[in-house]
Amino acid sequence: MLATVHAPLGFLLHLADSALILGQRNAEWCGHGPVLEEDIALANISLDLIGQARLLYQHAAAVQGEGATEDTLAYFRDVRAFRNHTLAELPHHGPLAGTAAADRDYATTIVRNFLTSQFMVLRWEALARSADAQLAAIAAKSLKEVRYHLRHACDWLVKLGDGTPHSHARTQAALDHLMPYTQEFWTLSPDEAQALQDGTGDDPRALRAAWDEAIDAWLHEATLRRPAPGGHLPRGKEGLHSEHLGYLLSEMQSLARQHPGARW
Repeated sequence: MLATVHAPLGFLLHLADSALILGQRNAEWCGHGPVLEEDIALANISLDLIGQARLLYQHAAAVQGEGATEDTLAYFRDVRAFRNHTLAELPHHGPLAGTAAADRDYATTIVRNFLTSQFMVLRWEALARSADAQLAAIAAKSLKEVRYHLRHACDWLVKLGDGTPHSHARTQAALDHLMPYTQEFWTLSPDEAQALQDGTGDDPRALRAAWDEAIDAWLHEATLRRPAPGGHLPRGKEGLHSEHLGYLLSEMQSLARQHPGARW
């Protein structure tokens, strides 16, 4: 009998954390969407992402053992233990808006979902061939969901970018702010390198050409200018985060930490 192959724990946590944190961010629009339809759409996208995170955390908990559960992994790890992309944790506004409590900017949300969903479509396609059968199944399911997320983001990117001068300017500003954070997509963390070596992971560097082509095509349709490359290289998937993740986790984890062991 062939031995069961599992992806490295750190790689599973990277995938789970990225989905959870982006889901939490999108969920902040619940009850605050610009129109009712978008309020519902963002809530559904959040539920998809949190559902993906749950499957990945369940798998990671089984790999870790030692009494770990999806709840302990989501609610009882601190900032440095999280492995999500930095892009996922940023608030819904640019760097000049002041604090994280500033008014949300829908253009920022749409651009982030556009950049991330295009990457995850390619990543889930690759991971559907993982040597880890359970991860491959999660990837196949997640791929169907993230294709919808991408379609939603692309539709709005074009509406905003090729809309009024005001909507165009705000969308371009969001793109200028967020695009540098995508550099993290193309660097291999130690967890990703280990997963690639054992056949359970993918090589994100191999996805870059397809991502660039798709991104450029949609930006052209949206009449947006792609920012010049460069800037600080984020390292969220190595546990080095922006100041924003701590505030997000404090809110997300507060109830579970106030009542550890509670059953709902």
